[in-house]
Amino acid sequence: MLALMMDRALSLPSILEYAATYHGDREVVTRTLEGPIHRYTYAEALKRAKRMANALTALGVKPGDRVATLAWSTYRHFELYYAVSGIGAILHTINPRLHPDQVAWVANHAEDSILLFDLSFGELVGELAAKMTTVKTFVAMTDREHLPKGRPAGTLVYEELIAKSSPDFDWPELDERQASGLCYTSGTTGNPKGVLYGHRSTVLHAMALVAPDAFDLSARDTVLPCAQMYHANAWCTPYAAPLVGAKLVLPGRQLDGPAICELAVAEQVTFLLGVPTIWVGVLDHLDQTGQKLTTVRNVAVGGSAPTATLMRRVEDQLGATVRQIWGMTETSPMGVINTPLSRHAAEDTDAAYARKLKQGRGMFGVDLRIMGDDGVVQPRDGVSVGALQVRGPWVSSAYYKNDGAAVFLEDGWFDTGDIATIDPEGYLRLTDRAKDVIKSGGEWISTLDLEDAVSSHPAVALAAAIGVPHPKWDERPLLLVTLRPGQSVDPEVLKAHVAERVAKWWTPDEVRIVDELPIGPTGKVLKRELRDRLAASS
Repeated sequence: MLALMMDRALSLPSILEYAATYHGDREVVTRTLEGPIHRYTYAEALKRAKRMANALTALGVKPGDRVATLAWSTYRHFELYYAVSGIGAILHTINPRLHPDQVAWVANHAEDSILLFDLSFGELVGELAAKMTTVKTFVAMTDREHLPKGRPAGTLVYEELIAKSSPDFDWPELDERQASGLCYTSGTTGNPKGVLYGHRSTVLHAMALVAPDAFDLSARDTVLPCAQMYHANAWCTPYAAPLVGAKLVLPGRQLDGPAICELAVAEQVTFLLGVPTIWVGVLDHLDQTGQKLTTVRNVAVGGSAPTATLMRRVEDQLGATVRQIWGMTETSPMGVINTPLSRHAAEDTDAAYARKLKQGRGMFGVDLRIMGDDGVVQPRDGVSVGALQVRGPWVSSAYYKNDGAAVFLEDGWFDTGDIATIDPEGYLRLTDRAKDVIKSGGEWISTLDLEDAVSSHPAVALAAAIGVPHPKWDERPLLLVTLRPGQSVDPEVLKAHVAERVAKWWTPDEVRIVDELPIGPTGKVLKRELRDRLAASS
């Protein structure tokens, strides 16, 4: 017997419609590429999204077509999140930090028909236009006054398309399982892999994000995502914020410490999120200026594992609660989040940070398991190590065009490529990426634990542990570190510092101070590049 309940599809336009109806005066604020701060309301955003939906339809965009963006976090990009998916097309957010050859490759692989780009990418798009064989229409996301040099001939102007299009538009009835967005992950070897999101999966994911034990968002919050809108949809905040009527602050292209702090103070931001390298810049700026961020309530840190030192600095200097998260492009991206249980109210400070170093507990909707090398699911004892595998309604079931099919298992699970444990309370603790783990004498050494140990020294800004070949032990750890501004320290002092905090045989043979570490398009240290550099110099 079927239930007698209305069958209303979960669709992305319904989120913005809700925000405009019940939180129509709440603002979307943008630091624009043209310069000024732009602000408008959700009600106005809906009208412009409908104008763009009409414009795209007039340009011949049909359901299922891929519409690409090469853009930062701005109000125009926000409008496209709803306009493109709302007409049944698929929004392909291209990461502009990819190598230009890869930008062209993903556009061709996706078979994008239109590319909308920010004014800072005019010359790049002009150079790549001939290589993007399926793209027939180019649109500059600005007005005519700010059209960029080097743009392809015949480039259309976003604001002119908006101006000549009607705000009257009826969203079509869409199958909630219809594709809505396409993101390519840079976390794999070889060419990027496409992750194809759907309306249902994205709405469910956004609903999960706003829960108290997740991002804990409401209409009383002001959200500043310091993950760009091309990076796993800014961790879904352009959907989660309007879902509850939270004010949304978009940083444009500027994610340096001074720019973030300026926006956070001016707009009274209560919730921040981003990768660890972002917070290093923010905290160093606060140290140097004495500025305070007094309104911030929660800070979500993900993308790569933060150190205990970084989390302590965030909580001490901002007076906010840090919530570590783990996820991937393939998990939309939220997989787990570290929030305390009631029994943790009595934790002392050290116990609290030992817990916060774990990535977090699974959310409703995401199943986790640890698979041993023998094909047996490992117990949740916090000790047994194995491959982390996940499944859920917002977890990818295959890559676009069935690339990289081996990681999607026959029993319906996705193999993440991470090595991890799960403890009796359900907290996930990553020990490494499978490709980064150091094997010494047949045993595993956790690079994350080594990085956390050295980062607890007050002079250290960032750290990366990698394995280097060894004639007896196969591999031994090497720690590469950058120092905080104005700091100096002897490498042997750092080595001794680590030795006091890890097993004796884990102690790296060398700690090397470097000027910088290579950072990838999503803010992670590129350990493969470090290994390649070392191999080339040996």
